[in-house]
Amino acid sequence: MIIESSVWGPVQRDMSAVLAAHPDDVPSVVSQLTALQELLLRVPPLLGSNPLADFNKVYLTITTGVLEGLYEGRFQDPAFLARLDVEFAARYVEALRLWSEMSSGCSRAWMVLFQRVPGPDAHALSSAAAGINAHLNYDLPFALVTTFDHHGGDPIDDSDQHHDYLQINDIFAEQIPGLRRGFLDKWQVLIDMMNGDLDDWWQGEVVEYTRNVAWRNAKRLWAVRHDLKALTRERARLDHTAESLGKLLLSPMGAILQ
Repeated sequence: MIIESSVWGPVQRDMSAVLAAHPDDVPSVVSQLTALQELLLRVPPLLGSNPLADFNKVYLTITTGVLEGLYEGRFQDPAFLARLDVEFAARYVEALRLWSEMSSGCSRAWMVLFQRVPGPDAHALSSAAAGINAHLNYDLPFALVTTFDHHGGDPIDDSDQHHDYLQINDIFAEQIPGLRRGFLDKWQVLIDMMNGDLDDWWQGEVVEYTRNVAWRNAKRLWAVRHDLKALTRERARLDHTAESLGKLLLSPMGAILQ
């Protein structure tokens, strides 16, 4: 049974409309994420410091970078990359829609962060990291499988599609420094400046490693995509792993690690 949720307070109707949209191209994805960001910053009781908005800000920035890359001819197979972007975003929005409806279908990986929306507040960088974790470790492998199924071909290393997939790592690397410093307090910015490029390098390495793992997991899913039992086991495994890491990232220990 689905119960109408009031978690969005005064923006409930607008949020429902945004989440009901199904973009079919990257510009539409950017528009949806932009609208979502505006609404998240108006959700009580935190107003302007919504944990989910911290992640959505990062996601919107990266997706805008992907769109610019498509316009600039940065990718070898732009049709594949655009379809992956659409499928990837759809999984995030669907998870948010299911949580909004209090549906049991929402993944535990996302629930870790979604449960912070009504409070208590979480450190902005930790919130962003928890969202990135759920989206990369849980959503991305399934988005890749759906994209390859739609586009044709297999997830093969050193292919044009793999090359384009790795290009997103560069977009992350370009955007991470500015995004991360935007989440820091003044005293943290001072320490960050003393560390030079070390923190940027480290977080870039973490993103690259995580996305490489997601590619490998997609290959595992691809091999069992017609085996419902095996696919269900893989889904549960990825969900559990992402949930555990998300809890760590939002814990006091997670804040220290970042």
